[in-house]
Amino acid sequence: MWESAVTWAGLVLLVVGLALFVRPVARLRVPTRGRALVVAAAGVALALTGLVLPGSEFRAPRPQSRLDLFAPTWQFHEVHELRIAAPPARVYDAVRHVRADEIALFNLLTWIRRGGQPLPPGILSPGADDPLLDAAVRGGFVWLADQAPRELVVGAVVIAPPGTPSLRGTLTPERYRQPWPDGFALATMHFLVRADDAGGSVVTTETRVWASSADARRRFAAYWRVIYPGSALIRRMWLRAIATRATLQPR
Repeated sequence: MWESAVTWAGLVLLVVGLALFVRPVARLRVPTRGRALVVAAAGVALALTGLVLPGSEFRAPRPQSRLDLFAPTWQFHEVHELRIAAPPARVYDAVRHVRADEIALFNLLTWIRRGGQPLPPGILSPGADDPLLDAAVRGGFVWLADQAPRELVVGAVVIAPPGTPSLRGTLTPERYRQPWPDGFALATMHFLVRADDAGGSVVTTETRVWASSADARRRFAAYWRVIYPGSALIRRMWLRAIATRATLQPR
């Protein structure tokens, strides 16, 4: 996602500029604190550019999965895929039951993401013994599809207008597909398991976020572009944990 790359390049440049302000380095062509402030200001400008760039809207050409039914349009998304030497039924079971403590760096990255603050049980603060997807549902996600051994879909409202009553416990798959008024953003994630030609499986995880208004899109864009590198790393480690569980569990 190039917008996130622009944002993070600006943040890195800002940090470098601040470090050079403390101690200018002539061989880097920053011999004075004034020059260092120019570097820092350029970093701020670049980061802000990345944060405010508008997100393009995409649409699935035709429904090919349950994800396409629940999230046919989106402005933000990420996709990761992994081949696993296990049949689809076992891979799907691993998707359904993998825990947070099986995912490398998950607890560290989510601790950083929530600023070290304790949160109610959810995907950012799952229990040690619970499947991660169960924790996500307890924290506000809703099951949208659970079609073993092929596809699993969950979704959540991630932005709502101020004053909106809590939707926890009232959000259903039927409501999820209905039109939403301005000010909302919905995040939909699936895991899709397909058999390969070697007796194994290919598992794909995709996350799509759709905002119902320009304001909600701007709000989510700033958040997404900052957390995207960590989110992408979590998804990759999540797939590896699924692979480990699927290939090590008894046949």
